[in-house]
Amino acid sequence: MTVSVFILSLLGAMAIGMPIAYSLLVCGLALMAYMAGTGALPAFDSQILAQRFVDGADNFPLLAVPFFLLAGEFMNAGGLSRRIVNLAMAWVGHFRGGLGYVAVMAAVIMASLSGSAVADTAALAALLIPMMRAAGYDINRSAGLISSGGIIAPVIPPSIGMIIFGVAGNVSITKLFLAGIVPGVLMGVAIGLTWWWLAKKENVLPAPKLAMPQRLKITAEGGLALALPVIIGSAGL
Repeated sequence: MTVSVFILSLLGAMAIGMPIAYSLLVCGLALMAYMAGTGALPAFDSQILAQRFVDGADNFPLLAVPFFLLAGEFMNAGGLSRRIVNLAMAWVGHFRGGLGYVAVMAAVIMASLSGSAVADTAALAALLIPMMRAAGYDINRSAGLISSGGIIAPVIPPSIGMIIFGVAGNVSITKLFLAGIVPGVLMGVAIGLTWWWLAKKENVLPAPKLAMPQRLKITAEGGLALALPVIIGSAGL
C-alpha cells in the first residue's frame, strides 16, 4: 500500500502539471500522512519535510553547477570559443577532413572548461557547421561528429554530472574528476580515429598549412584557453 500511495501521489501531482520537484514534495506529504494514519509514524509533522527540503538545497558543491554554466556563457560571449577553434585549426586544419579534427580537438578543450554537453555542442555547432558547409562537408555527418564530441564534456572534469552524482551518492568529487581525465581523452582519440576513417569519403580540400610563426602566434592568442582547464581543474580538485 505504501508503494501505491507513493506512485499515485507522484503521478497525480505530475498529471495536473506540477513540476517534478514539487510533485516529490506532495509525494512526501502523502506518505507522511498515510504512515501517520497507520501508526508507522508517531505524528504528521510537515516541518520535517520543510527542513529536509532546505537541507537538500543548502549544499555548497551544488553551487558549482550554475557557475560552470555561467563560465561557459562567458566563454562564448567573450570569444574564447573562437580562439579555441582557431587554435585547433592552426595545428590540424590542414589535414584531409581537417575541420573534423578541429571539432574533436576543440570539443576536448572546451569539455575541460564548462562541463556541459549541451553548452559545448551548441558553441561548436554555431562556429563549425557554417564552416563545414561552406567547405563542402556532408552536413549530416558533420552534425553527427560535433554531437559525438559533445558527449566528452560530462566525462572530462569539471563535469556537472559528476558533481551531482558525488553530492547525491556521497562520493568524493575529487576522485571522480581524476577518474574522468583518461576516459575523456580516450573518447576524443576514438572519435578522431573514427573521423579519420570517415574523412576518406569527404571530397573536400584541406585548409592551407600555416607557417610555424603563424601557428605560434595563434597559440599565444589562445593561451588563455589552454590555461583555464588547469585553473578550473585545480579549483575543482
